[in-house]
Parts: sequence; structure tokens; C-alpha cells
Amino acid sequence: MKLLQNVINHKINAITREELLKYAKQYSISLTTQQANTIVSHVQGKNINIFNDSQRSKLVKELAKSIGPAKAKEINQLFVQLIR
Repeated sequence: MKLLQNVINHKINAITREELLKYAKQYSISLTTQQANTIVSHVQGKNINIFNDSQRSKLVKELAKSIGPAKAKEINQLFVQLIR
């Protein structure tokens, strides 16, 4: 299980704008290119463990300041879908 968590975390921490837009579309989350760029800049290379509730919550709070609380909540739901 730890290996799978590492793979998912690595994918999140190295995600590109295009990949994020693809996942958002797959999970029916509307996301603009600018919002995707903002999210990618917050996660790329930061070694965030999205399985850790406090780290994920901190990230979502940072995102809420940049892209708005409603969109940040949707992104959190996307993260939750990815970790299931």
C-alpha cells in the first residue's frame, strides 16, 4: 500500500497543467487553464503527501486564496478521488 501512495504522491507532485485538466474533466470539475497553472505551481515539486489530511488541508487553504474556496473544495474532492 505504501508503494501505491508513493506513486500517487509522486504523480501529484509532478503533475502538468495538461494532466490536471485531463483529470478535472474526467471527474467533471470545470477548470480554466489559469486555475490549472495556479494549482500546478502550488503542488509541483513541493513533496506534498495528499494522504496526510493536514498537508492536504494546508494545500487546499493555500489554493482557496488563489483560485477561490469553491474551486479549492472541488480540487480537494479530486484529490480524495485519486487517493481512494
